[in-house]
Amino acid sequence: MTTQTIQTVGIIGAGTMGNGIAQVCAQSGINVVMVDISDAAVSKGLAAIAGSFDRLIKKDKLTAEQKAAALARITTSTDYAALNAAQFVIEAATENEALKIKILGQLDAQLAPEVIVATNTSSISITQLAATTKRADRFIGMHFFNPVPMMALVEIIRGLQTSDATHDAVKDLAVRLGKSPITVKNAPGFVVNRILVPMINEAFFVLSEGLATPEDIDAGMKLGCNQPIGPLALADMIGLDVCLAVMEVYLNQFGDSKYRPCPLLKEYVAAGYLGRKSGRGVYAY
Repeated sequence: MTTQTIQTVGIIGAGTMGNGIAQVCAQSGINVVMVDISDAAVSKGLAAIAGSFDRLIKKDKLTAEQKAAALARITTSTDYAALNAAQFVIEAATENEALKIKILGQLDAQLAPEVIVATNTSSISITQLAATTKRADRFIGMHFFNPVPMMALVEIIRGLQTSDATHDAVKDLAVRLGKSPITVKNAPGFVVNRILVPMINEAFFVLSEGLATPEDIDAGMKLGCNQPIGPLALADMIGLDVCLAVMEVYLNQFGDSKYRPCPLLKEYVAAGYLGRKSGRGVYAY
């Protein structure tokens, strides 16, 4: 399969990631079928896309005509049968392994054998998920970054079973969507989160040792490493509970003490200081 034969992309999940992927596909001239469990969920996803387009119009990055054309390329459904039109399907449901395996089983039953299926997982083993499907050689990780319309990076993760043809078709599609893909072998955290989350954890060690204030730690990394946001502010944005969970996965999977979560990070999570979503993390919101 070449990327040009992909005229319609199916997307499972109309949440933040799913509707973001739907938006970039539609803007790139590709038809989209966005599926979720309820009419309310798909309507909310569609409204988020329309809102995102309106912000682009205000910034003169999109015209009203382009918005209308892109929205016309998106159809929504609560029925997996609607995916029959797709040559490629991306699973972007909640980060829950049992749920993803259930969805992949439903896709196997619904889709033609040659259809490539990708998952947008940020943490679950691609090899492990592929083994639960009937199309292991045509299964791959396609990890977009949030917010999808703004972030150029896509991690393309090969499971042990992923064929070269599948990898090449998905890489071509990422480029067609205006993204800059990198190819990654399957491993916990892939590349970006494998480097990023331990860096955040180390920032908590620095904070717990009283080496500097949170503001100065973040300023140091912004000014010294040219990062747009400091690691502690970023942790608040991601959610301290999410950062802790990822570190615990690394410690468990690699069995290496360098991945031990900082006790202060654990303490903040125990206190319910989860970051922006709870109104308090390292900083108060």
